[in-house]
Amino acid sequence: MTLLSKGYALLGKAGALLQSPLLLVIRLFWGYQFFLSGKGKLLHLDKTAAYFDSLNIPLPKLNAIMASSTEFAGGILLLLGLFSRVSSLALMCVMCVALGTAHREVFATLFSKPDDLLGADPFLFLYAATLVFCFGPGRFAVDTLIFKQKKA
Repeated sequence: MTLLSKGYALLGKAGALLQSPLLLVIRLFWGYQFFLSGKGKLLHLDKTAAYFDSLNIPLPKLNAIMASSTEFAGGILLLLGLFSRVSSLALMCVMCVALGTAHREVFATLFSKPDDLLGADPFLFLYAATLVFCFGPGRFAVDTLIFKQKKA
């Protein structure tokens, strides 16, 4: 084994060791942000429904309840690392709708001003939820305790 391949293997091991702590930080930070966002919308449901109505979202009150509840409960589940992939998927859907409605203009300038998309709040929330969906909650999660997978 060459020095280069040994170094590369060492970097791979270091990255693997950091994966669970990184996923924990992502889940704790973004889970809390989802929780706060959903809580704020639920506490001001009439205002949220009026905003949804201004975006021409059908059944604005019902959709406000569903989106807010998804953010609120999904945030708590991410914090705990419980049903992480299911909650991440639900949160990803809510953020895609937010990008497609409240931030529709960022797609019009996607190639001329890509920073607009990267700076849009729903994109950052979507990115965090996608990471948890793709990589799971990591070792430090309730999911890991409940759904222990047997090694082959």
